[in-house]
Amino acid sequence: MDEMSLVDHLTDLRKGILRVLVVLILSMIVGFIGAEPILEYLKTAEPASQITWNVFSPWDAISMYMKFAFIIGLVLTIPMILFQIWSFVRPGLLPIEQKAALLYIPFAVLLFLTGLAFAYFVIFPLAFNFTSGITRNLEFTETYGISQYFSFMFNILLPMSLLFELPVVVMFLTKIRLFNPLRLRKARKFAYFGLIMTATLVTPPDVTSDILVSIPLLLLYEISVLLSSWIYRKQLAENMACEEEYGGSLSQ
Repeated sequence: MDEMSLVDHLTDLRKGILRVLVVLILSMIVGFIGAEPILEYLKTAEPASQITWNVFSPWDAISMYMKFAFIIGLVLTIPMILFQIWSFVRPGLLPIEQKAALLYIPFAVLLFLTGLAFAYFVIFPLAFNFTSGITRNLEFTETYGISQYFSFMFNILLPMSLLFELPVVVMFLTKIRLFNPLRLRKARKFAYFGLIMTATLVTPPDVTSDILVSIPLLLLYEISVLLSSWIYRKQLAENMACEEEYGGSLSQ
């Protein structure tokens, strides 16, 4: 394995960032095309279908269009981002680890989309209905601006989508030997606390919503521990096989 200097690493990092930016710009062109039909769908779906849309600034419509184009472009760029991360750490991996880590990319994209769907169809309606219920109970008039509505939605969807990447991140870090299941089990109580706190931050302040979000996050952590254990056992078996092979050859 050829050693790379710090300058080489920084050069590769710069090239990777430039590639990601190029793909992001191209993906945003697709985003500009897809923004309007997606926006129309979201406006007619629950709970948005019950809202009279308002804009409070001449820039609101343009700003929202740009945000949708950027988010669509970002989602389309995720495979490229993951591939560039893999390319950056690849020189420090063994050939078998390089192939295994590359296989994580499709699963990472799938988990991101799963988290996005869970956040949109489960968490977001809970949060919106909770806040809307309080507004009605206080006898306030619900007048929603399109920018405020979708900003509220994005602030829930994006963090949850990233949290669903936890199993892949743990598997990858275990593969490059930064994590192992023993450390994950020791850190379980702290991880649980952090995940539950995160669940309370992205959901309305009621126990039902907190539980509905906390349970999937805790399950993701336990799945991460199981996957880390599986990879760790394979690493131990490979190490033992290597020691037996070279140990036996040295003793002859």
